[in-house]
Amino acid sequence: MERTESMPALTRPAGAAPTDPESVLLPGHDVPLGRWTTVRRLLPQRQRRMVGAWCFVDHFGPDDVAQRPGMEVPPHPHTGLQTVTWLVDGEIVHRDSLGNVQSIRPGQLNVMTSGHGIAHSERSPRDRPPVMHGVQLWVALPDPARAGAADFAHHADLPTWRSGDLHATVLVGDLDGVRSPAVVHTPLLGAELTFGGTAPATLALRRDFEYGLLALAGSAQVDGTTVAPGSLLYLGTGRDRLTVRAAPDCRLLLLGGEPFDEPLVMWWNFVGRSHEEVVAAREEWMAGASRFGTVADDPADPLPAPTLPTTRLKVRDRHGGVRPVE
Repeated sequence: MERTESMPALTRPAGAAPTDPESVLLPGHDVPLGRWTTVRRLLPQRQRRMVGAWCFVDHFGPDDVAQRPGMEVPPHPHTGLQTVTWLVDGEIVHRDSLGNVQSIRPGQLNVMTSGHGIAHSERSPRDRPPVMHGVQLWVALPDPARAGAADFAHHADLPTWRSGDLHATVLVGDLDGVRSPAVVHTPLLGAELTFGGTAPATLALRRDFEYGLLALAGSAQVDGTTVAPGSLLYLGTGRDRLTVRAAPDCRLLLLGGEPFDEPLVMWWNFVGRSHEEVVAAREEWMAGASRFGTVADDPADPLPAPTLPTTRLKVRDRHGGVRPVE
């Protein structure tokens, strides 16, 4: 999925929990993705750029695509990251320069590892369900994985965990001893939470992880804060448990991970470590270099990279602070 550069200032609405200074409710903002799809971008934001190694969160839908093309994202490049795609409704076809052509449907997971470079496209199929709803996330790759080979994995079945009215599907990492088969390169958690009743549910957390919680459908109460679709509640570190009160129609996504301390430059579809690294990736993409390959099964022209800003791209830490140029 393609990234744009617009980011709003961080706001702290009245719903943010005053008793926990690390809990901040982050509002999403709408970003057009091609002609037909608008996403709500929840990460990065100006003052909270990451949750663990999760560095990018787009929530799209639910959208009626019965009479529209749905998702239409032509071939585009990535470096230094993994894409993680999860659907609540609908179907999307992934094509990449490794030769993979893979449909994804609800309950399945696509994980694409860019390594040093890959290209892919994402499109709704011609015969598609009438509703499209899901998320795409990016995971920043650490050294040396970001310089490694590209890869793609599709997981048709994922492990689940249940406690009372709470049902969890583990997308990435480990939740209470239930582990996803998805390969990641830093300690990480991604889990979808659904609720069958109104009783409070409690999950065990890792104190060394930072966490974020976003609503895909319905709303939930956490630490006196309402989390509804279109926002992400950043929960900080140091928690060993999380209690959630949610309606039976609520569907949440819990993200977590060890704080990612490598500074990043994020621009367009590239995650690097310096201005020069991103400039080189852009030049190679525009020159059609072999680094990214060709999405042979997609006849559309590749997306051109936007023009670079006239000033140097900033190297930032996970809090959004600017690192000095070395």
